[in-house]
Amino acid sequence: MLTLRKSQDRGYADHGWLKSFHSFSFAGYRDAEFMGWGNLRVINEDRIEAEQGFGEHGHQNMEIISYVLAGELAHRDSLGNVKGIPPGDVQRMSAGTGVRHSEFNHAKGQQTHFLQIWIMPNQQNVKPSYEQKTVPSHKKQGALVLIASDEGKDDAVKIYADAKLYAGLFDQAQTESLTLDPTRKAYVHLIKGELTVNDISLSAGDALFVSNETVLTLTEGRNAEVLIFDLAA
Repeated sequence: MLTLRKSQDRGYADHGWLKSFHSFSFAGYRDAEFMGWGNLRVINEDRIEAEQGFGEHGHQNMEIISYVLAGELAHRDSLGNVKGIPPGDVQRMSAGTGVRHSEFNHAKGQQTHFLQIWIMPNQQNVKPSYEQKTVPSHKKQGALVLIASDEGKDDAVKIYADAKLYAGLFDQAQTESLTLDPTRKAYVHLIKGELTVNDISLSAGDALFVSNETVLTLTEGRNAEVLIFDLAA
């Protein structure tokens, strides 16, 4: 089964310095029908104004992934990491027993646009850790590249969760298929452009909730950037 949710049906918050779309219930946005999907808990599409950001705050027992689309995200945490995260990088922080961090727009004079993703862990109270990898655009062109998994091989960061995250860029005649275990769930999030998934047309910000399916087929991309999550049911 595939269920389409349109971009405009997401939650939205405008704080002036931060504009954020919430795919699932978060902060002031609450909807009992959208508390998560499988072990995926949060996808926030955030736009942070120049020289603004999230002050220091804490997390526990959550796998947190940042996927930067434009600008640059400055990260600082209680583990001693001080990093800049540019577009093309995927960053993972395993909060485990507890970590504090801050995130700011590090790109002078321009907005930073990124996705903040939370996945529920399958191991509690692990030692907090940080990882960041670059995934070149040419690898994602016309293909789905694994960027996060419980094994963390090649271009993927390691997460303590029963989940896999793929990223891809599709345009014109480029096509790709992803085989699924029908006993699990999947989630498709179109970041930008247009894309057809199993004959369903998606526009930027749209999502597909996937269950009891064996394959996803991606076609008819128009400057499309997509994330696909393979999730525990």
